[in-house]
Amino acid sequence: MIKIVDYGMGNLRSVQKAFEKLGHAAEICNQPTELGDADKIVLPGIGAMRDAMSELRRRQLIAPILDHLSANKPFLGICLGLQLLFDVSYEDGEWPGLGVIPGKVVRFEDQPDLKIPHMGWNQLQITGEPPLLANIPRDAHFYFVHSYHVVPTDRSVVIAESEHGGRFVAAIGRGNLWATQFHPEKSQKHGLQLLANFAGM
Repeated sequence: MIKIVDYGMGNLRSVQKAFEKLGHAAEICNQPTELGDADKIVLPGIGAMRDAMSELRRRQLIAPILDHLSANKPFLGICLGLQLLFDVSYEDGEWPGLGVIPGKVVRFEDQPDLKIPHMGWNQLQITGEPPLLANIPRDAHFYFVHSYHVVPTDRSVVIAESEHGGRFVAAIGRGNLWATQFHPEKSQKHGLQLLANFAGM
């Protein structure tokens, strides 16, 4: 069973409906006991690290997420769910994340004519042959909405980048851990293919 983590800050129903469209059952969960038997976990999210970590902690959801990752079970972070995996975010201060992936979350640098937040369709530059992006054209476009982006310490985790005032990390992968800055549930056929790849892991 795919379990979608509900901590009050995500586009949960859209993610659930996308999996259901593909024929995969997905359950929205907000209790730690509900995550313990998950075959796969999806951590979506919209917002800032500080509030998200506070809610995850309040709902006692951090331990089961970390246990799932330690067991190397399939995990997909989406948007804020990607950023939460990192050590620290500099959004409105300095806030610790889950510390699973070494690195930081930083704001796009102000540049003339550069719109922040970055919102809309962007092309990926895919690295290697990551299973999460199988059967997706290498020039595929995905939908982004964000003002901050991740900077991993070890770039070997990067599986895709995109451009907005320079290159930024669009997706990462390590073992069975996968995460995207873009929203696959809003990215039409290529997003559905990504979710199908994840569900089939």
